[in-house]
Amino acid sequence: MNMFFQNQMDLMIRPMREELTRHGFVELKTPEEVDEAFQSAKGVALVVVNSVCGCAAGLARPAAVHSLNYDKKPDHLFTVFAGQEKEATARAREYFEGYPPSSPSFAVLKDGKIVGIVQRHEIEDNDMESIIAKLHALYDKAHEA
Repeated sequence: MNMFFQNQMDLMIRPMREELTRHGFVELKTPEEVDEAFQSAKGVALVVVNSVCGCAAGLARPAAVHSLNYDKKPDHLFTVFAGQEKEATARAREYFEGYPPSSPSFAVLKDGKIVGIVQRHEIEDNDMESIIAKLHALYDKAHEA
């Protein structure tokens, strides 16, 4: 990939990254960062598999942020960017055992183990309230585990 194209992509997706990072999500850009974060994060973690698609912009990222207005919110907030940091995203998906790759998507982990996932087909063509309700149900499940 040439440098000009990469620079243009970086400029285009910066706001997509910042929509999550300005709300406390930590970007994981390498497989090593994923392993370190997931293995050391005790408690409940929300992982957003970010993407450039329309349902990520219109539903997924806003739902992730709004879902944090909840008593049983996650202790840790992480994000990987599908299509950008491919190796980090692939490593994160290794932790989502039993679920096929999906982007955008949300994974909830408890002590590094998968509790559940909200996949793209549960995001696109749904309303914000139902997506947030699915996340809250996973937060509840994780806190009860």
